[in-house]
Amino acid sequence: MLAKRTLESREQIELNIMENLVPKDHLVRALDEFLDLSFVYDELEKEYCLDNGRPGVDPVVLVKIAIIKKMFGISSLRRTFKEIEVNAAYRWYLGYSFNEKIPHFTTYVKNYSKRFGDNHLFQKFFEIILETALQKKLVDPEVIFVDGSHIKASANKNKRHKEVVAETAKYYQEELDEEINLKRSELGKKPLKKKTLRQLNS
Repeated sequence: MLAKRTLESREQIELNIMENLVPKDHLVRALDEFLDLSFVYDELEKEYCLDNGRPGVDPVVLVKIAIIKKMFGISSLRRTFKEIEVNAAYRWYLGYSFNEKIPHFTTYVKNYSKRFGDNHLFQKFFEIILETALQKKLVDPEVIFVDGSHIKASANKNKRHKEVVAETAKYYQEELDEEINLKRSELGKKPLKKKTLRQLNS
């Protein structure tokens, strides 16, 4: 029997919760369980006024958006925002329901520039996150992609392991800075200063 699917469900009102929309084995659940990002608040506390001004974008959300881009291989930050708009798992990880607007890409650029534009904090965050992801086996410990090439990371050679993590984190921040600078150029803003510090936790 030939079955034809109607499109009436598009107009159907459904009552659901975000928790039920994310499969139990989805990677975002492992990220949420194993990557404790509370340290971000401690690192950035001095950057915020605690009793004045409008509430800014949660800095952990800024970091999580960058994590989504990297962990799911999304080609650009702009594309990441478009994917988050329609992806229940990504929204769940960020703490946004489908009834809430996620921060606009321009808002992200402004917040990133203000909080991370002249320092190496994002590189430091990437190092911590990448190290944790390796320890928890959320990413392949044998091959880390840096600047388009493969670098073998031996868990038995701790120094080399740390070097690879640091170099990868540096590359991630530079890649992010480059896209942020493209948007800043569109907005008539000067590019972020070039960061030269290679390793933060040596």
